[in-house]
Amino acid sequence: MSAKNPANTGNAGHAGNAGPAPGAPKRGVAARIAGRVGGGAAQGLLVVVALFWLVPTFGLLMASLRSNEDNNAGGWWQVFTAPSQLTGEAYTALLDKPDFVDSFWNTVLITVPSTVLVVAIAALAAYAFAWLEFPGRDWLFLLVVALLVVPVQVALIPVAKLYGRIDFGGFQMFGSVTGVVLFHVAFGLPFAIFLLRNFFAAIPRDLLEAARMDGGSEWTIFRRVIFPLGGPAIASLGIFQFLWVWNDLLVALVFADTGSQPMTKWLQSQMRQFTGNIDVLAPGAFLSLIIPLAVFFAFQRYFVQGVLAGSVK
Repeated sequence: MSAKNPANTGNAGHAGNAGPAPGAPKRGVAARIAGRVGGGAAQGLLVVVALFWLVPTFGLLMASLRSNEDNNAGGWWQVFTAPSQLTGEAYTALLDKPDFVDSFWNTVLITVPSTVLVVAIAALAAYAFAWLEFPGRDWLFLLVVALLVVPVQVALIPVAKLYGRIDFGGFQMFGSVTGVVLFHVAFGLPFAIFLLRNFFAAIPRDLLEAARMDGGSEWTIFRRVIFPLGGPAIASLGIFQFLWVWNDLLVALVFADTGSQPMTKWLQSQMRQFTGNIDVLAPGAFLSLIIPLAVFFAFQRYFVQGVLAGSVK
């Protein structure tokens, strides 16, 4: 008996080092690849991809800082051998154009109200769909989800005809900043409500019940419980809406006239032969992209968190 014990002990030790227990799940190829994504090689690859992604933006910046003659003579990369080509005259000339300055402020007047209204209305509607009981709630939410598949192009002509009939004491809706804002708000609400409703529905019910037991009204619960906890989703929605409206060209082409046109439409109107107008297009395009880029990087920590949390119940 004593002779068998050492052998049994050795076999047991060898078996223990052989691998996981028979009942342990085996990791597939995809699981092993996913486990190595966070490694140094993957991070280095992502850095390289990010640098390549920034090359066009950097090239646009360099082109905007060169004169028209220098841009026609060679590519933007020549600034590395001739840094004296860099100048800010193109920006000075561009900012001296009243029509460009007006288009910049029109872009702000269109984007900011469209973003604020969509976030505010969608947050209230999402709270109602997630936590309030009222007749037809589920059917109304299904209608909101159905509106997600309606393309913007379908509504351009009907809304344009409707705007053409609206006249408030000489104020024409068609061609005004107000008309463009209302269109963006109407088509931004379905996605906004869907995103925030899924996020709000994941908030523990006990928090809301405790607030109600303390005598809090629905408005108090929304303002002090839902709104602070929904910060990541609200921030990500604000980024989405801001980028969509700021970079929009289609809606501006249809509903904005010369006095209410945003920068995208103004830049499109300047499109002639690119090499003959690059001193206008390059600085205008860079000013048009730098603001949404700054907004995105300022709130990027909320972006992925809000989108992923709002997509899973």
